[in-house]
Amino acid sequence: MGSVVAVADRTPAIRLPKQSVMATIEITDISKRFAAVTAVDGATLSVASGEFVALLGPSGCGKTTLLRTIAGFESPDSGEVRLGGRSVTGPWVAPERRRVGMVFQDYALFPHLSVEANVGFALPRRGGEDRVREVLDMVGLDGVHGRYPHELSGGQQQRVALARALAGRPEIVLLDEPWSSIDPVTRGHVRGEMAAVLRASGTTVLLVTHDQEEALGLADRVALMRDGRVVQAATPEELYRGPVDRWSAEFVGTANFVPGRASGGRVATALGDFPGQGHEGECSVLVRPELVCLEPSNAGDAVITNREFRGHDVLYRVALTDGTALWSQRPSNEIVALGQRVRVSLHDGPVSVF
Repeated sequence: MGSVVAVADRTPAIRLPKQSVMATIEITDISKRFAAVTAVDGATLSVASGEFVALLGPSGCGKTTLLRTIAGFESPDSGEVRLGGRSVTGPWVAPERRRVGMVFQDYALFPHLSVEANVGFALPRRGGEDRVREVLDMVGLDGVHGRYPHELSGGQQQRVALARALAGRPEIVLLDEPWSSIDPVTRGHVRGEMAAVLRASGTTVLLVTHDQEEALGLADRVALMRDGRVVQAATPEELYRGPVDRWSAEFVGTANFVPGRASGGRVATALGDFPGQGHEGECSVLVRPELVCLEPSNAGDAVITNREFRGHDVLYRVALTDGTALWSQRPSNEIVALGQRVRVSLHDGPVSVF
């Protein structure tokens, strides 16, 4: 990367665009194959007007292919995409006619063009300069019009990419892992600012990410994708507290699966009994780490076998006498020593049975 000219970061002045036409994304049974590889396999998802949705999943699950299909860069083998109530797959609608803005993972800025020229590249000459100034001001870059991409930090380049995506007043903005190339120190700040700009614009947003913290922290709803399919779409709270299966539970956060036996609507485990309506016989109870409380006691029936201090909290590994191993997440003002014996209890909170 070339030399970086420092420009003081500041919270961008968020201004509503002159026109905001909101749209809905409707994806129905979309499938896409590349030779012998099925990238998307019957994916279905609906995004409401003005909603901010994160498409979350591991690498290779098909989320970027699905995003590119919405944008018009890929044509599906089957299924339908509707944008704002209009089908864009039958008949086929070209990308430039879909009123979709795209922010790519690698920024995709023209290195030989200035910031101003990058943002205004697809705008008409008449009125284009005013719109460029408007969106650059919107993302907090009103003082860098004449600079070139190599003279900007990663976070500033990403803001230029967002300004370019918003310049044409799109109905929908698609984000393909836009913050993965930014250093961890500034990532949270930049993505928070960009999310605020997008929300203020009233634009419908679909974000692709493999970062659980990012998805849960930014989105109105999270669509969890696995093996080419959307397996669950819910609010961050619903997804975390009520996952549809064990895989989903483990992907969206640290999970304890406590073995138990269900009978008569209850599940008996080493941590006590839980509601288990609809289950019989051997099963597992999902207990999130923040529900596991630790009380140091020499008479305790568990021992701390590992711990990770993370500043605001501590993640403990706890071994019960029956061999059950648990994660416990406690505030960092509740320090428990490695090797300390403890009593284990549970906060009230939602659990799931699998």
